[in-house]
Amino acid sequence: MSIASALGLTSGKKVRYAFVALGDITQEAMLPGVAHTGNSEVVAFVTGDPEKASGVGKQYGVTASYTYDQFDELLASGTIDAIYLATPNWRHAEFAIPALKAGIHVLAEKPLEVSTEKCRAILNVAETSPAKLMVAYRLHFEPATLATIDLIRSGKLGDLLTFSSTFTQMVSPENHRARNGVEAGPIFDMGPYPVNAARYVFGDEPTEVVSAVGVRHPNAGLGDFDDTVAVTLRFPGNRLAQFVLSYYGNTLDTYAVVGTKGSVEVNPAYMYGKPLEHTVTLGESKSHASFKNTDHFGGELKYFSDCILEDREPEPDGEEGYADVRVLEGIVQALKTGGPVALEPFTRTKRIDTKAQEETLRAQKSPALVNTSNPGKGKDKVPKN
Repeated sequence: MSIASALGLTSGKKVRYAFVALGDITQEAMLPGVAHTGNSEVVAFVTGDPEKASGVGKQYGVTASYTYDQFDELLASGTIDAIYLATPNWRHAEFAIPALKAGIHVLAEKPLEVSTEKCRAILNVAETSPAKLMVAYRLHFEPATLATIDLIRSGKLGDLLTFSSTFTQMVSPENHRARNGVEAGPIFDMGPYPVNAARYVFGDEPTEVVSAVGVRHPNAGLGDFDDTVAVTLRFPGNRLAQFVLSYYGNTLDTYAVVGTKGSVEVNPAYMYGKPLEHTVTLGESKSHASFKNTDHFGGELKYFSDCILEDREPEPDGEEGYADVRVLEGIVQALKTGGPVALEPFTRTKRIDTKAQEETLRAQKSPALVNTSNPGKGKDKVPKN
């Protein structure tokens, strides 16, 4: 019997989710995206703020609310099939592991965790669980990203040489990310975007953190961590990836890939709330495309629910999450030592299937923006995770 049959999740059924943590990413992005899936519903919240749960619950018709201490009670309630996990990065294992042990599917925000040790602990449980684990790499379901990957795989850019990216935003000293050290800083919060992009651009895994340099601007008013970090990664085949992350700069999110026959620049590259765009240069010829704006969050949630209902393994699985944390951990080590850090050998067993992800895009109930009904929240959004 398939997992779908065992759970009573057959065609026409919806996957019942509990959303764990009601921060910005949950309220501004994932909750509005549920309406665009057709196969998912939210039936419970887990939060440390009952008042917030009540207010958000009224907005979305969710009456069941649990505290973090009541999480085991929720898992045993029989009322949910899956959780969407959006706690702070360092609390993912705390909830993913018991959920997987209970046979509850887990969609975890990125990064999967803040150390490879904690990632392995999650993966070890996932290997023996009947439940599925997916990491919320929303750009794996975004048309500009998929088109860029197809372009690169076509060979039109020739042999790839370099990847370079800048990802900056101005973070307020009052934001919780400014008060929880390196684990909430730009490396783990923003780093998954260029690291993951470099990995899917090159279709390979980095072998070394060549250098990592951190800066702390006195006027930033942030906590005990580097607010700006510049990184160089070495990939097999003499390929280099370089990127800058910052909590103290005007918003910019872009990356460029250079090959022997051409190049592509994606700008904007990581945000949600407006179309992403890319410019392709082949020899002397240049072209520009602005891609359809989609609900990244509804897309990834629909895809994960489809995987549950149809008993398929998701592409951005726990191993994909581990692959990025492996690099982020190396960056932290390089900052501490001031020298290069060799990364342990690792081979990814899956890559993005652009055709399958494009099917998910076509199947969305609505291409509408998240938060378009909420003034001020449908504009450019810098990722919170």
